[in-house]
Amino acid sequence: MTISSSSNAPLPFEIKSANLPLVSFLVRTADLNEMSVSLETRFANSPDFFDNDAVIIDLNPLDTQSGPIDLQGLCQLLRRYRMNPVAVKASHEGHLATATLAGLFIANEARTIQAPAQKAIIQEVVKEVIREVPAPALSALVVDKPLRSGQQVYARGRDLVVMAMVNPGAEVMSDGHIHIYAPLRGKAIAGAKGDASARIFTQSLEAELISIAGIYKTSETGLPDNVRSKPAQIFLKDDKLVMLPL
Repeated sequence: MTISSSSNAPLPFEIKSANLPLVSFLVRTADLNEMSVSLETRFANSPDFFDNDAVIIDLNPLDTQSGPIDLQGLCQLLRRYRMNPVAVKASHEGHLATATLAGLFIANEARTIQAPAQKAIIQEVVKEVIREVPAPALSALVVDKPLRSGQQVYARGRDLVVMAMVNPGAEVMSDGHIHIYAPLRGKAIAGAKGDASARIFTQSLEAELISIAGIYKTSETGLPDNVRSKPAQIFLKDDKLVMLPL
């Protein structure tokens, strides 16, 4: 809602509520060297994975016995991968104090901010009602050619449909679901921005790596016999990957 007086003079500013897309970065170690190696391993071949996304750093998963965390150093590390930290979620007093010193907003609870009451003015008040119409969802990105080793496809903000084989060394990523109507022999990353409801479907599960919302499994640990080289779907349940035959 926008409030203005009856004067025709334009207001120098307006205050409106806003909904912004945010990425949540869950921290499970205070060791920035370990964090740096993990980020490099995951995103070295995906320099455009993030697009200056606003990030909330969630320190709640961090063991309070692990010692203090260099939050400013972590922010610098995230910015190298085009992530912009804007807020921190934490319950530990030490973490909250560190976040304040780093100039980050504390985002533990959603808050409703009400504008202060204005003095009554005996004038006609013009009220403008704004209805926000959600933008239409992007249609799925469709790839109809085989993906060779070293090739990468990223469906930003939408689902991904692959009509041909994903060969070893190739990588497919999506912020939503991934549907592969062929063998999956490379890497598949669904829910890349943290959507835990995302799923992966394939006609033949032979993947080097599968990941949903940051939880992953590699071929080194083996695939269950009931889905290996068979039609399968992968989804998250209780923060664990579940693989079921189709």
